[in-house]
Amino acid sequence: LDTIPCLLSPWSEWSDCSVTCGKGMRTRQRMLKSAAELGDCNEELEQAEKCMLPECPINCELTEWSQWSECNTSCGKGHMIRTRMIKIEPQFGGTACPETVQRTKCRVRKCLRGPGMEKRRWKEAR
Repeated sequence: LDTIPCLLSPWSEWSDCSVTCGKGMRTRQRMLKSAAELGDCNEELEQAEKCMLPECPINCELTEWSQWSECNTSCGKGHMIRTRMIKIEPQFGGTACPETVQRTKCRVRKCLRGPGMEKRRWKEAR
């Protein structure tokens, strides 16, 4: 006695990839039109395969800012800096890295002029 082969619909189109970037999966299905009259239908009704879309953008990642440095002068106006490091370089169109160094002004106590400076200047001015 021959079994009647399963009657299957054609495969559907492949689904969209399961991700919007990078590695994902896609599937397609088909339907059983009529169950086999004798015995089971062992045909697969779903297939899955890997799909690859363009790489996901990787954004720049930075460490936290360091502490501000000491003022670079011991008196008068100076500046101090703080820095941060790049942990992850941007790739595939990810956001670029912002500044990694900042400087700001600092003022330390007024510089005392050397003794006798005032008098000498006064003479020159006259």
